[in-house]
Amino acid sequence: MQLPNDYLERVYAGVLGKLIGVYLGRPFEGWTYQKIMEELGPIEYYVHERLKQPLVVTDDDVAGTFTFVRALEDYGIRPDLSAEEIGKAWLNYLVEERSILWWGGNGNSTEHTAWLNLKKGIPAPQSGSIETNGQAVAEQIGAQIFIDGWAMVAPRQPELAARLAEQAGKVSHDGESVYAAMLWAAMEAEAFGSSDIDHLIDTGLRQIPADSLIAKLIADVRAWHKAHLDWRDTRQKIEDHYGYDKYPGNCHVVPNHAIMIMTMLYAPHDFQKSQMIINTSGWDTDCNAGNVGCLFGIMNGLDSLEEGPDFRGPIADRMLISSADGGNSINDAVRQAYVLASLGQQLAGGKPLPAPKDGAQFHFSLPGSQQGFRPQAGLAVPGATRVGNVEFESGRALTIEYEALGPTQVAAVTSPTFSPPEVLDMRTYDLMATPLVYPGQTLKARVKAPDANRGAIEVRLRIRVYNEHDTLEDTDFTPVTIEPGREALLEWTLPEVDGQPIGEVGLAVTAAGRRADGRLIVDFVRWEGAPDLTLKRPAGDGDFWRMAWVNGTSFFSKRFPSAFRISQAVGEGIIIHGTRQWTDYQAAGDVMLHLGNYGGLAIRVQGLRRYYGARVTRDGRMQIVKVRDENTTVLAETTFDTTFEKNIAMKVSASGNRITFEADGVSLSADDAGHDAFNDGGFGLLVHEGALSSNELRIRAV
Repeated sequence: MQLPNDYLERVYAGVLGKLIGVYLGRPFEGWTYQKIMEELGPIEYYVHERLKQPLVVTDDDVAGTFTFVRALEDYGIRPDLSAEEIGKAWLNYLVEERSILWWGGNGNSTEHTAWLNLKKGIPAPQSGSIETNGQAVAEQIGAQIFIDGWAMVAPRQPELAARLAEQAGKVSHDGESVYAAMLWAAMEAEAFGSSDIDHLIDTGLRQIPADSLIAKLIADVRAWHKAHLDWRDTRQKIEDHYGYDKYPGNCHVVPNHAIMIMTMLYAPHDFQKSQMIINTSGWDTDCNAGNVGCLFGIMNGLDSLEEGPDFRGPIADRMLISSADGGNSINDAVRQAYVLASLGQQLAGGKPLPAPKDGAQFHFSLPGSQQGFRPQAGLAVPGATRVGNVEFESGRALTIEYEALGPTQVAAVTSPTFSPPEVLDMRTYDLMATPLVYPGQTLKARVKAPDANRGAIEVRLRIRVYNEHDTLEDTDFTPVTIEPGREALLEWTLPEVDGQPIGEVGLAVTAAGRRADGRLIVDFVRWEGAPDLTLKRPAGDGDFWRMAWVNGTSFFSKRFPSAFRISQAVGEGIIIHGTRQWTDYQAAGDVMLHLGNYGGLAIRVQGLRRYYGARVTRDGRMQIVKVRDENTTVLAETTFDTTFEKNIAMKVSASGNRITFEADGVSLSADDAGHDAFNDGGFGLLVHEGALSSNELRIRAV
């Protein structure tokens, strides 16, 4: 399959369009057209501040879209990926009642209902079928809102996009909901090669039954579009014939799909107008605007997002993907564009997309990209600090622009590496996340001062760490003086931070003399190496240190004397810390099993159902196990005197293919060199139907 020449950039535009639409529509999700017009008027731009809400928030549309597509990574990058495999990814990445979905209850939330079925052992597609859940539950909107990733990995392959969307949709939905998902995915895939909206709709229609309700409503909307110059007249026709009052459930796919088709017919080449129509029309605004925004971005490219007001600047590429893989949660549109484009290249028979700038986490390689970097709030700088993106010798780079900067004034830009403070103000959806960067790792940045700068500057690496009051405090490294026309590679091995999470990384600039004007070019910011940290209860009474763990247990409280005490009511519970960047490392600490069938440590954790466990059992065994989906394989085992309410000195390490476990001087080791071995992942504490605690845990390089 020949990929488009601008494939990566169009994927990036699609991701950005999705984010802009979701963030535009989220604050008034579920409102009617009449309420929107009465209280907000036509939606021309972001309204989150008017409604006293954050802009970048956790949302199922974003988290589900960019999590479920990871089934390709976990079960093989191939076109015949099955609904059953995608359902297994649900069980690995979804934390019950906490991540990705609207957990609205069995029979209320279609996705929650399907997840309960999966947990009970009903595999997909039966988990989402009409036979299992009834037609009303199965035909809500959810299959459609998660499909954009499947389209972006199948450029110009509408049949493949529709097939993948069908398999993904059937995990939780059925009937007209799945048809809507298939049609929209096919449209987005075809949009990589066409901007003719009628052709795209026809392409989508070829993927679904001609006698389906989705096909009928599209014929009606097209007829109304031809008959009415004003979209408001067609919107009223949709409400009259396909409105919410015509369908059971709380968010049916049919009314929402109709206004999405309407929007693309009335505004196929004007991004702001398309977002105004879809958001002003009401109902499930964030879902609808996200799908429309993604299609628009793919179809018309990056430049089309820039033709109206600045939708990109306030977002700065930021996105939150709440899941059990906490190191994937603090994310950005550039990172996701590269992930999806790399999957697409491999599905088309090519090689993975090369990682820019030797794998730097922040490389700014796409036009206009900021990867979360924004001027740090609250700094008194006489001239505004601005962030930009320019062509550079390595491709593209970030710029920090400053004016009239003095030696006591700071121009600083930072990007989030953990949950932002405003997470406490987010509604409906929790954020499960772990920090991206840790003590012991080396933070690096290559920077250059252009010849045209006025005055030398001092540049320092900066981290912002949560304190005992759950506010961010600056910690800076030694400054480096850079004259105009010179460059520097800044390096800093990050120190211990009293068990607190590092919330942001960035750079701070001051004048080396009396005044400096100009800009600093940032080629990349990266971190590397194994962590070297102690996990413990920090000073004070804050919460962010505990929020830095993905909580997959019934109970994880900070009120016990031990720093980490977890309890699980039914089955296995686990709390997870760290990222997929962790490869070879060891974790150690005293662990106490208070009750349970087994408990201990986990290493190279990639979710709730993908890890190596190092555990002791109630019936007197010590084991190294491999957990993958529903299967637990014992890799090594010996006898062990397990005693409740007694500290057990435990250490687990992963080095290459070898896993080693020590408990009170007893050692075990096992090799796992299979094709499905886990090569990276975070650290965890686990317990089965009981309680376990530890006061201090140490992570080091092997």
